[in-house]
Amino acid sequence: MIKRYRLKRIKNLSILPRWVIFLLDISISCVCFLLAYLVRAEFNFNIFNDAQVFNNTLILLAFNISLFALFRVYAGIIRFTGLQDTFRIFFVVFFANTGYLVLDMLMIKWNGLHLIAPSILIINTLLSFVALSSYRVIIKYFFAYITTANTAKKRVAIYGAGDVGISTKRALEHDMTANIQMVLFLEDDQRKVGKNIDGIKIFNSANLEGLLKQYAIDELIIASTKLPSKRKNDIVDFCLDEKIIVFTVPPLKSWINGQLSTKQLQNIKIEDLLEREQIKIYNEILFKQLHGKTVFVTGAAGSIGSEIVRQLIQYKPKLLVLNDNAETPLHDLQLELVERGFQNFELALGDIRNELIVEKFFQKYSPEFVYHAAAYKHVPMMENSPLEAICTNVMGTRQLADIAVKHKVERFVMISTDKAVNPTNVMGASKRIAEMYVQSLYQYQQAHINDHQTSNRTKFITTRFGNVLGSNGSVIPRFKKQIEAGGPVTVTHPDITRFFMTIPEACQLVLEAGSMGNGGEIFVFDMGQSVKIVDLARKMIKLSGLEPDDDIKIEYSGLRPGEKLYEELLNNAENTMPTYHDKILIAQTRTIEFNQLSQQIDALIGPAKRQESVNDVVLAMKAIVPEFISNNSEFEKLDKQTPVVAMPKTGS
Repeated sequence: MIKRYRLKRIKNLSILPRWVIFLLDISISCVCFLLAYLVRAEFNFNIFNDAQVFNNTLILLAFNISLFALFRVYAGIIRFTGLQDTFRIFFVVFFANTGYLVLDMLMIKWNGLHLIAPSILIINTLLSFVALSSYRVIIKYFFAYITTANTAKKRVAIYGAGDVGISTKRALEHDMTANIQMVLFLEDDQRKVGKNIDGIKIFNSANLEGLLKQYAIDELIIASTKLPSKRKNDIVDFCLDEKIIVFTVPPLKSWINGQLSTKQLQNIKIEDLLEREQIKIYNEILFKQLHGKTVFVTGAAGSIGSEIVRQLIQYKPKLLVLNDNAETPLHDLQLELVERGFQNFELALGDIRNELIVEKFFQKYSPEFVYHAAAYKHVPMMENSPLEAICTNVMGTRQLADIAVKHKVERFVMISTDKAVNPTNVMGASKRIAEMYVQSLYQYQQAHINDHQTSNRTKFITTRFGNVLGSNGSVIPRFKKQIEAGGPVTVTHPDITRFFMTIPEACQLVLEAGSMGNGGEIFVFDMGQSVKIVDLARKMIKLSGLEPDDDIKIEYSGLRPGEKLYEELLNNAENTMPTYHDKILIAQTRTIEFNQLSQQIDALIGPAKRQESVNDVVLAMKAIVPEFISNNSEFEKLDKQTPVVAMPKTGS
């Protein structure tokens, strides 16, 4: 009982007062100086009968007091003693003894009086440095011991024995509240396996599963930047099953003043597990194309559009024109760009459905590149508002494309969606019609512009990809909110799957398509394996430290209007052609003769603008896109009414 009371009192003395540290430093310095005399005299205590020893001690004391105060050695918190404190102690000891040596040399020169033997000062320098540093380390570990006394320590393993892993270990050791016990390192590099870092052994990461079980690890910290995505997923799956908490180390650029703090360690997120191996693209051609050019970005304040803007900055365009009809997000993007130090941009607040304002923007800025990201994207909402889908996704795209041709834009890159393939909803069908229009417009240019005018042709390029992580309306933020609220997590169907990619990866594809496209292509991306949404939900619940079905229920709400179980990137009638990159393909799709398609779109847009019969508009969409078969929608009844139309002409 008395022992516990004493420990509690010591714990409450969390920081030693500065005057105590100052007195300790001075006292230890004096003891070391006297010990230096003893060492030189081979421990003959009669040396202390010499009065000069006392005088010399006072002189050194004067040096030490002055330098301790100047370098503020006493100001450091001993519990957090680090390398900088050690350097400070070394400089104080070195300058104190060097100053004494200089004083001795001056006294000899002026008065012929020899104060002290240089060997004593050398011995004192070594003894003082070791003593002053050692007592700090001893106190540091003493506080670490009593802080965690009588508490169970978490056993920690670090994956990665490189610089990041070592920094992580030391950050954990400096955090007195961490209450951890470093057990082992795991490393892929066989040259490091079997060695030790600060007494902690490095093991082969190939034996990770067995080692984590054998050493009863509670927490695993992934401190490797080169861990393949599949391997990371396998490790996390194992740890989740074994109730081992997984953390990741943030990128070096986000460390505070170049130092890692334990507060910066992050729980592994589902986004980390859905990421795949990043595309590596050679962008010299893209730099040559965009450098010094004016670029117009629609939907610039959205999740995709804003990332396109961020990536465009590195290519040093002459001017970025940022168009969006959302005032606040566009203002936020403006502030972000200013904070990044980028000034070559203009805000173009306005709706792409307003032909007059778009024409005004093109007259004012004369853009050479257009990245068209503005669109309505939410499937259920567009199923309830088909006329808005037509006005924005079809009419808006057509107006923008026509104006781009009129103003001789070099390249027009349109962002489409995997939902345009065999569409089962209005949103996907509207994007497919937009795809068809820009393709047929390019073909029309090809046929009606002379060969010597080819430089005036606008190259229309389309990119098509699936769901992006962290985008507005993504399923992941919704699941996070549901888990934080205690559930239930709602999944539409037990078998529903989706493709996922990161926003930077999707935008990299968009920029690359803009550089490599010759016009009229639809670029698709090898998105790997689709993800089962219910498995995604279960893993997110586990990553939150909870158990699916026990702590958080999973409920099935049924497919939403227009939603389908499986997304596709190519429809059955399409073939693909390879590009120089094995992850990027070109879809060879059917195209419709331009005049015919224009008439059909006119017949579609007119009723939509006049807010006339929704059924007639959707029926007209089905006539343009024969593969548009509604699913789980009120428009399923229209599939039986779709008129038989002649098959469109096929082109590359």
